[in-house]
Amino acid sequence: MSDLLGSILSSMEKPPSVNSERNKLLQKQKKILEKQQAAQKAKLNSFREKIEKTINEIIQDPLKQNYKFSPMDKVYRNIIHDVADIAGLCAYAFGEDEVDRYVMVFKKEYAPSEDELKAYRNGEEWDPVKAKELALQKEKIKLEEVEESKKKKVEVEPTSNYAAKYEKLLGRDAGIAAAKIATPNKQFGFVPSEQKKDQRSIEQTLADIQAKKKLKKTHDVVEGASVSSS
Repeated sequence: MSDLLGSILSSMEKPPSVNSERNKLLQKQKKILEKQQAAQKAKLNSFREKIEKTINEIIQDPLKQNYKFSPMDKVYRNIIHDVADIAGLCAYAFGEDEVDRYVMVFKKEYAPSEDELKAYRNGEEWDPVKAKELALQKEKIKLEEVEESKKKKVEVEPTSNYAAKYEKLLGRDAGIAAAKIATPNKQFGFVPSEQKKDQRSIEQTLADIQAKKKLKKTHDVVEGASVSSS
């Protein structure tokens, strides 16, 4: 009886262990993840091919200066930036992220100005004709302001008449008399003898200088002798 029971039990399959069930579940999840990643990769590759085709058409069309893509997620915008950079185009993103962020590409010969970029960042449409007219108008106003400033001559007038104020003290003709005294001579550097403070002749001046030197020398000798004797 025991042999019969043992043979029956040995013929039965063992119940699966916990580790075996867990490994199967992990393998299943891994296959699902790999399948999703492969699908995402294929989707991104397909999108890249589409962008490459679009950008190639932009380059080949001489009438197209730029192209605006529709809003999309960051991963797709990055692909556009990458393809545009390889193709030699300028790419900029505008709009609010996760809301309406989009990419716009430009041919390098038609790269946008700062004013144009500012308009796109503000969500405004760029009108080159209107912008040119506005720039010319600003330049005209600037030139008019420069010309107006040249015409205006700033004249500074004293707040009071000093000549009239000090007329009683100095006299009306004091300035005229001073001007006559300060009138320069006809020969530059020549000063008449009557205008000199020192009325001595050159010979007398030299003699006085020599006498002062001699007197000083004598004084020094006497002073030196007195010091040595002490």
